[in-house]
Amino acid sequence: MRLAGGHVAVRRIWTVQLRSRAGTPRLVCTRCTPHAAPLGAASARSAALAHLACHARTDVLPGHLRICQCRERGCSWHPRHRGCAGPVLLALTRDHSGRTWRLADVCAACAAATSHTAIVPDTVLGPRRPRLSNCPPSPTPVKPRSASEEPLRVREMLTYLATALPRFTSPGARLLALQCALRADTHGRLRVPHGLLRAMRLRGHTELWQELAQAHWLHLPDLKSAPIQVQLRDVTLLDHVPGRRTRCHAAHWALHPAPLAAPATAPPAVRLTALVLAAHTSAHDRRGVDLDVLARLCGHSPQQTGELLDRLVAGRTLSAWHHQRDTDEVHWQPASHHQRLLGSAKSSAH
Repeated sequence: MRLAGGHVAVRRIWTVQLRSRAGTPRLVCTRCTPHAAPLGAASARSAALAHLACHARTDVLPGHLRICQCRERGCSWHPRHRGCAGPVLLALTRDHSGRTWRLADVCAACAAATSHTAIVPDTVLGPRRPRLSNCPPSPTPVKPRSASEEPLRVREMLTYLATALPRFTSPGARLLALQCALRADTHGRLRVPHGLLRAMRLRGHTELWQELAQAHWLHLPDLKSAPIQVQLRDVTLLDHVPGRRTRCHAAHWALHPAPLAAPATAPPAVRLTALVLAAHTSAHDRRGVDLDVLARLCGHSPQQTGELLDRLVAGRTLSAWHHQRDTDEVHWQPASHHQRLLGSAKSSAH
């Protein structure tokens, strides 16, 4: 009896391409589309990612049978590294032009070594929920949220944005995109009050909205309206389980990600780095993340990481950090409550 024979036909790797023919974007799938299907220009990228997600939902394989597809191809997707290691995850990779997208099972080590790659959270591939024209608050009681639920949702959305936005999208634009994505309804619409932008120290920064519009992530809104009416382009990946209510709680937590909230007066790059660290501080007190993952989620180069972490120590958000070179992980220690009070007093004095 051959135990491995039952899953040979399931290849956990899918690739789609966005091609232009006669000025019309078309979706080409290497697995299931015999002919290129026409798409609307505004929805091309969303349709490509939704198509890949559909494959992943259909070609389900038990976790113990999943293997690193990168290793099966001689690890040709990335520069040489220490070798395959860690759990097998579902990773989304795009090429430099943004026209080819690949979704595949890879180990954690290969995912970290592959450029333009982000891990796809399980909630993104959960069962699709029916789209409703309105989303009123549910009258039924909801179960209490765990203490780690908000960081998890923020971590998932940061991972999505790491792939959906250009690599070096500014920290301010990433913070703005995070709030928009977490607060949007199932149609990708939301209203952004000026009070929220003031709290984030981003009011009046019209260049951030233009940056996200140029990245084709949202339609440039009328910035003179109050509140600002926003329409996102990438709608399909925002239909998260368990839904908008939980995402809104996560958006509020992201404004003050205790216990690693940087001062509100800190530059966006410092605040975003603190938020990424807070989102990766688990309920089991694990405080570590791969250097490449940290740099990718923050939108900066690995060389800038040390400087930003030093600034978090100087601002008493962190008490210490270090880079473990054998595993390429960054570890940190949040500052004590007394240290944070001293840091706040020092900021107020200046």
